[in-house]
Amino acid sequence: MKLLRFGDAGHERPGLLDATGVIRDLSGVVADITGLTINDASLARVASIDPQSLPTVDAAVRIGPCVGAVSKFICVGLNYADHAAESNLPIPQEPILFQKAVSAICGPNDDVIRPKTATKMDWEVELGIVIGKRARNITEDQAEAHIAGYCVVNDVSERAYQAERGGQWTKGKSADTFGPIGPWLVTRDEIADIQSLALFLDVDGIRRQTGNTATMIFSVYHLVAYISEFMTLEPGDIIATGTPPGVGMGMKPPVYLEAGQTMHLGIAGLGEQRQTVVAYR
Repeated sequence: MKLLRFGDAGHERPGLLDATGVIRDLSGVVADITGLTINDASLARVASIDPQSLPTVDAAVRIGPCVGAVSKFICVGLNYADHAAESNLPIPQEPILFQKAVSAICGPNDDVIRPKTATKMDWEVELGIVIGKRARNITEDQAEAHIAGYCVVNDVSERAYQAERGGQWTKGKSADTFGPIGPWLVTRDEIADIQSLALFLDVDGIRRQTGNTATMIFSVYHLVAYISEFMTLEPGDIIATGTPPGVGMGMKPPVYLEAGQTMHLGIAGLGEQRQTVVAYR
């Protein structure tokens, strides 16, 4: 299934994308798409409903973040060897983890706001894992059962905050609108091989990133198990699994985002996002 949330920011309603690409209103079935409604039993109940029996939604409606009430937004750094190389950093021996503030989350096509003092704003297309079942000290073999599905994430970054202002990476990752997620939460049964998905990102129509989850250093299931050693993963938590090469910071000379530019990104089977960068307001 492809689940989504639609409507004005802060007032999203649950929806489902049917096989013909029409949005169907799930409000009469579930209250929202959150950690409370993406467990296996709840998803099975939604899957048993004939989409044609659900009300249709105007195609022009705003699409919101595909998961609401997220408690943790965990990111993995340098998880593609070629991205580590372009960043002039060694391939990590273990996954590099950092947090992105949940207040950064926004819809997949919402404007991305350039922070007032930003000077080096960058893009990062990433595969997002959405947890569906509490995970604590699980094994890699158990990981798949704890995943509800997957989504597209743009891990928007302000490199000056990240690398030049001291401390850890979180401050460069957490500005409002720096976490577009969606358009859909695609349930895990729809993805034949999560380690074989093509990713791309364009800026103003110019291809900047091309990659495939096949080249991840640490696999999806390894990441879920690994993170569960250090913290309990709750239903609705999101893990952004790292970005392939082609970020602005890695270009020679570096190229960064300015107000008025557009990002277009996507992952095979998981949908696409489009954002316009706007000045601080």
